[in-house]
Parts: sequence; structure tokens; C-alpha cells
Amino acid sequence: MSAGAALDRIHERFMALRAEGRAGLVTFVTAGDPDFETSSEILAGLPQAGADLIEIGMPFSDPMADGPAIQASSLRALGAGQNMAKTLDLVRRFRAVDATTPLVLMGYYNPIYRYGNLTFLDDAKSAGVDGLIIVDLPPEEDSELCLPARDAGLHFIRLATPTTDEARLAKVLTNSSGFIYYVSITGITGTRSARPGDVGERIAALRVATELPIAVGFGIKTPDQAAAIARIADAAVVGSALVERIGDGLDAERRPGANLVAETLSLVKQLAAGVRGARHSEAATG
Repeated sequence: MSAGAALDRIHERFMALRAEGRAGLVTFVTAGDPDFETSSEILAGLPQAGADLIEIGMPFSDPMADGPAIQASSLRALGAGQNMAKTLDLVRRFRAVDATTPLVLMGYYNPIYRYGNLTFLDDAKSAGVDGLIIVDLPPEEDSELCLPARDAGLHFIRLATPTTDEARLAKVLTNSSGFIYYVSITGITGTRSARPGDVGERIAALRVATELPIAVGFGIKTPDQAAAIARIADAAVVGSALVERIGDGLDAERRPGANLVAETLSLVKQLAAGVRGARHSEAATG
């Protein structure tokens, strides 16, 4: 079964956003951060707070593409006992109350390999996952996970970066589906801010090469920054700012404070207001 043969929440969501004439807000949080129950409560509240799509980070001990904030969130989650089985349990719990918001698992190949590729794909699909972003599997390794994922009905979402040239982009796009994730800066997450002018030029080039929606992430932390990206892309992705807010909500014993969930969702509401208030340019509608 191909990714488009069954319920396709990602496609439906981007079609709905296009009909509304606006970009979407994609939020990233790490599964099990700071613990399973708090993580589940945050996930459950994200759609009502304004998240249009949700990326769930799969905790890993060596997240080389991520900056200090997301690295810390992975360590918090692993320290609280989070693993792949519990991450899929989080998805199942979310799906019990929300059947429409797209969920994408994002992270690194090692935890999937250890779980078992085909078992993981079956369990992820049945749990309610819609797509995967695996940052350390290049197109040359598509037979390893990408093609089996597509056959299982999961989108395989690829990253494009400021250094992706035309020849490389063709390879990146070959088996991509769902949307393209454009990394707006060189380097790791959460360390610098995106420059909308530079991003706009790259998105224009990407639109010549693909009809897939384009989400922009890395370097987006504030409602104003999210709004600037929303004017030129199909979605703005925010992660480091949210996991930093979660970290700031821990008490002196590193336990969740009473306001951690509410303050995290408050930030999502502010980001969503920025995105929804931005005029979506004609160029951004594909």
C-alpha cells in the first residue's frame, strides 16, 4: 500500500490550510520529556493550542543534528525511561482522542534499527503515525527504510538545506512524500535565527522542483519569526523554543512544575497567532 492509498492526514491538512489561505504551524516536542504523563498531556493540548501538525522526537543519546535544547530534552526523556515502545504508546494515547491531526516521528535511525525495521513500521502505522523524518538516512539508503515505509503507508519526509544543490535536490526528492522540510540555517537546531529573505529565495527554487508543501524549520523561536516564515512557506516548524520552555518549567529537583504544561501550550498559542495572522503570499500556495 502506498502512502496515498489510505487515510492521508498530512495531505488533507495541507489542502485544508491552502483552502484557508494560510500557512500551518508545526510543533516539535520530544516524546517522554520530561516524563511520559507530562509529555502525553502536552501532546493532547497541542492541537487546541494551534498546532496544525505535530512532530514527535524519538529520544536518542547522540542527536548530532540537534542543539543543546533538544539534546537536553532527549536526555531528560531517556532518563525518565522513555523508549520506542513508550513513544508509540504516546501516539496511541493521542490517537484515542484525536483522529485528524497529522503526527510525524522525527529522529535518528539507530532506535528504529534496534526495534526492528519492519516491526517498527507496522507498529508505527497501526499506532497512528503518518510520516517519518529520519535525519541520518540519505537517499542512497532508501531501500533500508524509506521504500519499506512508503510501502507500509507512511510518508518519508526529506530535509533540504541551504547547501543542497540542484543535483542533490533531485535525489532528495525522488522518494520524498508528505512535505519537504527545508532547514533554514546551516548547523544544528536552536542556535541561530532564520533569515526570511534567504529562505524566500530557496523556497522559490524548491517550488520549481517539487509540488510538495514546504515546511521551514530551524531558527524559528518567536511569533514574529514564525509569521515571517508563514508568509513565504506552507508551514513554520518550531521545536527548540518549545523544549526550552519545557526545561524552564522544571523545578529544582528537575520535576515538572505546576504550570509547565500551561506555559508550554501558551507559547504554542502565541506562535499560532503569529502564523495565522500572517498574510500567505500567492507564491506560497504552490
